[in-house]
Amino acid sequence: MGHGNLVLECLVLTPPTKGSRCHSDVGLCASPYQHHQVTVPSLWCEELARTQVCAPAELKGPSTVEQIVYNVLEEKALRLVKPKSQPELKLLSNTSSSCPTPPAPLQHLHLLSNTSSSPPAPPSPVQHLQLLSNTSRNGGSTLHALRCLEEQYGDQWTSFTVLLIHSGGYSQRLPNASALGKIFTALPLGDPVYQMLELKLAMYIDFPRHMKPGVLITCSDDIELYSTGVTETITFDKPGFTALAHPSDLAVGTTHGVFVLDPSSFSGKGALEYGSCYRFLHKPDLETMQQSGAVCVRGDRPQLSSPGSRRDSAVASECVYTDSVFYIDHSTAQQLLQFYKQMGTLCCEIDAYGDFLQALGPGATPEYTKNTSNVSKEDSGLVAVRQQLYSLLQGTALNVIVLNNSQFYHIGTTQEYLFHFTAESKLRFELDLQPVAFSIFPDTAKALDHLSVIQSILEPGCVIGPGSVIEYSRIGPEVSVGKGSIVSGSYINFSVEIPSDCLLSSVSVKITDRVEYVTMVFGVGDDLKKSVKLLSDIHSLQFFGASLPECLDLWSLEASDQLFSSEDTRLGLWTARIFPVCSTLSESVRMSLNMLNSVQHKSAFKLSGFQLLSVEEMLTYKDVEDMLKFRKQIYDEICLQRQKEKPDYRMSST
Repeated sequence: MGHGNLVLECLVLTPPTKGSRCHSDVGLCASPYQHHQVTVPSLWCEELARTQVCAPAELKGPSTVEQIVYNVLEEKALRLVKPKSQPELKLLSNTSSSCPTPPAPLQHLHLLSNTSSSPPAPPSPVQHLQLLSNTSRNGGSTLHALRCLEEQYGDQWTSFTVLLIHSGGYSQRLPNASALGKIFTALPLGDPVYQMLELKLAMYIDFPRHMKPGVLITCSDDIELYSTGVTETITFDKPGFTALAHPSDLAVGTTHGVFVLDPSSFSGKGALEYGSCYRFLHKPDLETMQQSGAVCVRGDRPQLSSPGSRRDSAVASECVYTDSVFYIDHSTAQQLLQFYKQMGTLCCEIDAYGDFLQALGPGATPEYTKNTSNVSKEDSGLVAVRQQLYSLLQGTALNVIVLNNSQFYHIGTTQEYLFHFTAESKLRFELDLQPVAFSIFPDTAKALDHLSVIQSILEPGCVIGPGSVIEYSRIGPEVSVGKGSIVSGSYINFSVEIPSDCLLSSVSVKITDRVEYVTMVFGVGDDLKKSVKLLSDIHSLQFFGASLPECLDLWSLEASDQLFSSEDTRLGLWTARIFPVCSTLSESVRMSLNMLNSVQHKSAFKLSGFQLLSVEEMLTYKDVEDMLKFRKQIYDEICLQRQKEKPDYRMSST
């Protein structure tokens, strides 16, 4: 493929969730099945601004990407260019109904153009590439995606410009997104609502025309908004790696990647500046950032501080440049692919940010290869693989595109999700996020502006506390939701008070041949990533403010190895078999809330008679089709209610 009208030939969603069931008939827009890696030829192109996308209703209704770009992001930080002539790109499902359609597997993608000068499209069938390696981290899945591209297209893939989105992994810090993937997180805007995938395509719409062949890698839970001069463009055309850099508070740097910029290539002038990175730090502490010279002084012209220096000025005047999106040119991507093919099957989980970028730049040293403090799962072969990657990438350039007038937002944790969707955050203002998006919301419902209701049906009489998010749910008239809570995919048709700071998320499962339901319930601050190796240590695991052994006593459950689903002695809330399987969705919600009520009031509630699953097992047995069916039912009812135009309801996406 050349650089004609089509300038980005492939979009890949990855990685899968380890252990999930396979659904081989899944297509890109029909499926948030993150256990598949979906490659769509010819999807992202320079003409995307006027592309008509026919997609199943769980993603959106009869809207266009043009509407996303020009209605949602108009006059915001993104600078978008509307082309004069565009071919029409359509996603064709296996149904004959017009958009919006019920969830259905997409089978073909065709490029339809009225011009004969357009370059030929790659083969039209959408390919469903299942992840074969034993890794759930984004480094291994990136390498696997490259191998799949080569297997599918041969040497032709090296001429592609590829957008690779890591769809979300386990999402342990935002478990309401675990089953379907963070890339399909619903946003409180649009009519019908938009999801992160659509926002990503809108944000990056300018990139392909200024990219040489290579791979642009991004995560699914971050949002980058920026402003540049009229004549300034973000260009990915240099050998090696090229990363976007955003000014951030030092506290943000401790949980993200931080660039130590080369002072000779950085002046601090203008909204956009091209430079080079001396060294990349992965989730460094404050002292490391100071000593390495990563800290800059804010101002009209940000200046790098000298390594090890400290100032008496307020910490708020200092910043570091943090990572987000990065690009790998095709030559370097080919090197990584050859490394992966030589390795065979990876024996450990590697990180595309921490394990790739830390090897780059003239200041890189191999010390990081032995540092496993930021690793969620330490494998015996990790250090050896890191050392091999370091040897492979040592000396490779890390170019940096410094966006001084930009904002980086992360919504991958419950706290961030609630803050950006319900509080007076900058992101809420910049994207014009709405308190009620594509929902039936009665005027009689008691609510405040500081909430977020997304594609849900709320009946008169219900109460939603400030700071709470309700998505893809049906809430009955006798339901009260406390402050700062998340309710996702649930049907609550009984009288109940859901406490504040509660996360309630329902999952359809198919263990045998019938659909059943499980609802997870946690405190929004519970640590689902924490685990211990010994049963004697599970007292350190906290469930809604109580120790896990206390909860087990109330539920008449015995603390044993059989209580946990993990095969590698990882004992935690994620692997604890404590959630009852029920025959109906509403009953599963009731049982899980009874569990929570027993903990709050120190009263017994026996779970010994139920079949119990862990969250880990919910993802193994999840039935995505049934979950999408429930969303479609809500969608249809909202559309029907709009047609009736009853005066006592306010149909709102405003």
